[in-house]
Amino acid sequence: MNMKKIIDITLRPTTQNDLETLFKFQLDKKANYLAAFTSEDPTDKKAYTEKWTRLLADERITTKTVIEDGTIVGSITKYEMNGNAEITYWIGKEFWGKGIASSALREFLKLETTRPIYGRVAFDNIGSQKVLTNCGFTKIGTEKGFANARMKEIEEFVFELQQ
Repeated sequence: MNMKKIIDITLRPTTQNDLETLFKFQLDKKANYLAAFTSEDPTDKKAYTEKWTRLLADERITTKTVIEDGTIVGSITKYEMNGNAEITYWIGKEFWGKGIASSALREFLKLETTRPIYGRVAFDNIGSQKVLTNCGFTKIGTEKGFANARMKEIEEFVFELQQ
């Protein structure tokens, strides 16, 4: 019998103290490549901290730190882009393949009820596409954008959750 492991995650408001761990996650080259649409210089800790300090102070943005078994494993955020609610998430590479991103997104969507809500993913980031579709998102289109992590324009898939 194939039993799927239940992932016990907790979401809590992100704090300044979380930033050190979250910064380290986004230093991974493979993770940056898959995320594609990243900061210009992911090694610039000062810029990272300044950006997150602004995000944490903005009441329109919902940011949660993802905890599994007492360990910070990532973050998930709702922000607005062009008047639309968008989600983004980052799970540390060492925690990939365990269902954490899907579990975290399902929990986050119970807290963040703005609909429609959109997610964007690089055309070749199959794992993140699966996370979105596992959580009820539907691919509604494609766009092109400059991906800092790849230093070129690439295709981005746009996903939407209506309910």
